[in-house]
Amino acid sequence: MHSEPENTEEEPLPILWGLDPIFSAFAKLYIKDILELQESYRVPGIFFYKTHPVTKVDIFGTVVHKREREDFFSYGVDDSTGVINCVCWKNTLWKEYTKPSTSNISYPTTAVFNVADQMRKLQQVVQRQSCLEIGDVIRVRGHIKSSRQQREIIACTYYKVEDPTFAHQISWMLEVPQLYRHFYDKPFQNAFITSDNRKEYLPLTGLVGQLTEKLKEFLQETKVQTFSLKDLETVESLVKLASLPVNPQNTAAGGLVSKQVHSLFRQAVQMLQELGLVFQKCCFPEEIFQVTEQDKELCKLTKEIIKEDSKKEKYAEKGCHFNHIFSCVRQSYNSNISEAAMQHVLSILECESEVIRTMDNHYASF
Repeated sequence: MHSEPENTEEEPLPILWGLDPIFSAFAKLYIKDILELQESYRVPGIFFYKTHPVTKVDIFGTVVHKREREDFFSYGVDDSTGVINCVCWKNTLWKEYTKPSTSNISYPTTAVFNVADQMRKLQQVVQRQSCLEIGDVIRVRGHIKSSRQQREIIACTYYKVEDPTFAHQISWMLEVPQLYRHFYDKPFQNAFITSDNRKEYLPLTGLVGQLTEKLKEFLQETKVQTFSLKDLETVESLVKLASLPVNPQNTAAGGLVSKQVHSLFRQAVQMLQELGLVFQKCCFPEEIFQVTEQDKELCKLTKEIIKEDSKKEKYAEKGCHFNHIFSCVRQSYNSNISEAAMQHVLSILECESEVIRTMDNHYASF
């Protein structure tokens, strides 16, 4: 439970978070500041640096401790301001290439292009870049999470940085202070508040929050299961909201309005993905998004995984950990499922009494 703090004036309303470009970006913050971020009392999983909403960060530092599990590495990263744990999942290429030694493999000298050989070389590179040792320099991009009362980063991208001349570190040291000075340390500007009550036109990005809420309501009312961006552009009420002019001169600019609508729909869907309400089902031949709550097959599979694994001795006492469930679902169902979507599915099953939470991040079904 998140209790509302005494002073809540500095936290913008959720509908306004989309106005802040930092909300959709991987914020390059110092680890010390990441550890001290305040979590939103309105929406768990959203954090604030001053008045800026932050969900994703980009860090650069040195590995100071390492732990390996079957599906992921756990790296302690130090950027000289603090140390934070990063959960880095092993991808498919890495798992397929863990036994052979890279030093004992030879390749034919023929000039003929061999797809199999090139794939093995790629697997070697992936393994070298993702398996780090203490003292290596690492770049991590991922989502912030509080687990067992500790702050950590769930990586969506990570790799070893080869930096013998310190060029990357110097570049980072020059860039980050500038970001703080020009963006992070400047207060969030609420574009909807005016000095009087006169009607004003919204800025282009100012519609994202409203459109996200409207899209969420539309998906709940119509019980849509899957959709594409093109589908959304046929819904008159949504298009009408997304077409509000940036200024009076743009009301007749048909080309601009069309691009604006497409851009705003993409940003609104991205926000719903961040909340776990939708996830990308496929991207070819076009991007198709699945409404998490309407995916009955996903809910059924998740329940079956928890029920079957709860019978095993390893999970009999505490239940299945979230990371184990998440990994099994991604391997068995869809690798595009996000952590936020998985959390939403477990919340649905928990509300329906299909699974129970035995302890922090552990679930069981009987």
